[in-house]
Amino acid sequence: MSIEIQKLIGEATAYDKKQMLEIKRPKSWLKSVSAFANGEGGMLIFGISDDNQVVGLDDAEGDAERISEEIKNKLDPVPAVNLEYKKVDCKTLVVLHVYPGQETPYYYIGDKQRLAFVRIGNESVTADRIQLKNLVMRGSGRTYDSLPSNYKFGDMAFSKLKSVHYKRLQRSFEDNEFVSWGIIDENGNLTNAGALLADESPLRQSRIFCTRWNGLDMTNGLGEAIDDIELDGSIIGQLQDAVSFVRNNSQKKWRKKNDYREELPDYPERAVTEAIVNAIIHRDYVQMGSEIHIDMYDNRLEIYSPGGMMDGRLIQQLNPLTVPSKRRNPLLADFFSRLGLMERRGSGMKKIINTYEHYEHLLDYHAPEFNSNASEFHVILWNLNYDHDRVEISEEGNVEEFANDGKEFANDGKEFANKDEQFVKDRKEFLRASRQIYSIISTNPRITTAQMAEKLKISQRQVQKNLKRLQDTGRISRSGSRKNSEWKIIDEEYEGFFDRI
Repeated sequence: MSIEIQKLIGEATAYDKKQMLEIKRPKSWLKSVSAFANGEGGMLIFGISDDNQVVGLDDAEGDAERISEEIKNKLDPVPAVNLEYKKVDCKTLVVLHVYPGQETPYYYIGDKQRLAFVRIGNESVTADRIQLKNLVMRGSGRTYDSLPSNYKFGDMAFSKLKSVHYKRLQRSFEDNEFVSWGIIDENGNLTNAGALLADESPLRQSRIFCTRWNGLDMTNGLGEAIDDIELDGSIIGQLQDAVSFVRNNSQKKWRKKNDYREELPDYPERAVTEAIVNAIIHRDYVQMGSEIHIDMYDNRLEIYSPGGMMDGRLIQQLNPLTVPSKRRNPLLADFFSRLGLMERRGSGMKKIINTYEHYEHLLDYHAPEFNSNASEFHVILWNLNYDHDRVEISEEGNVEEFANDGKEFANDGKEFANKDEQFVKDRKEFLRASRQIYSIISTNPRITTAQMAEKLKISQRQVQKNLKRLQDTGRISRSGSRKNSEWKIIDEEYEGFFDRI
């Protein structure tokens, strides 16, 4: 292919090539016009063979007229395009520029069909039901998080949002900010974003499933799971609880340096937080019955989020350090940005990569991995301590010893090797109850043990047992009179999360 054509193609985010204009099969190229208009735009070059040879067109002017006519007759609405001729080696090409459309979806109409196409990688494929819904919303100038929900604002509480708002911004959340933040619309309706931020979010597809598997692969049934939990409620609380789950199921080691002690976590909290924030903010909430999954194995942590990249590109084919952020849920992104939980410019993947680069000197180091397809996004964070239970020699020649931190909640699964099943079960249930109690106390400090038991669906006696254990280990406290007392979380590993971000 000539250098000039290579330069031309380099100017387009997506392109297709055709050896000739297939007059009897217009769908073969009009589907790409539909896909480009429904996405980020693109370019069709007529006169290039499949093996990238410039063959040119015999009747470039006539073909250009037919291209224009077919677009007008077989696309609805008609997208903005531009046709130009290119001379290469005395051969004429027709270049069709298709611009991103504002009136999506753009349908191909022909063969008794009405189809919208989208771009996935370097292919133009028929939009599925979810993609079509998103195109309709985009064409109406709306996003899922800005749409009115089916729930009433008056039925919701926002104590988690208010407490984090005060902790992060050092001022109270005012009632008029419900409108300015987009939690309710101009008519007083609770938006989907508001429903996602409510203490007890009614949107079931917003849940996060967390599992610590025993080994290197997922097995059949939870019998092989060391720990698991289903997180619901406010997405802000879910972020805190998800990071806590990873921390509770991780091992922290340390290395003795000459004059200080360096901690080495299985997974850097900054990277874990960024990955989970990205999953919450950028996931496709239109997909019902599909939740975020956090799966921990001995050697890695995997995060699955519904919804591929908005422009249909595949992250594994791109440089994650330079990919611009496109916000599927701009209201949610704005909330997290205002609270300082993410940056407006969207540098999550870059932060994850940069955080891991600090540990490049470790043996068997693996950089974070990102993969996507039309409906999924995957992040893999590798365990920095996996297979490092041995002495290492530093660049300076000093021996660096590793040791476990030894906290009660620290757990990489190996400690269970010589414990009986009942011990494992009791510990697992206590970890689960502790996270749930933290979540309940953070939204309602005055809750009674009877109310806790009802929410947790366990006996009041079991709640009291868990509360006593948490008090005895200095993780929660209770103050005030018997009738007017409040619970307080004093576990800094959990409560200090929003201060560490």
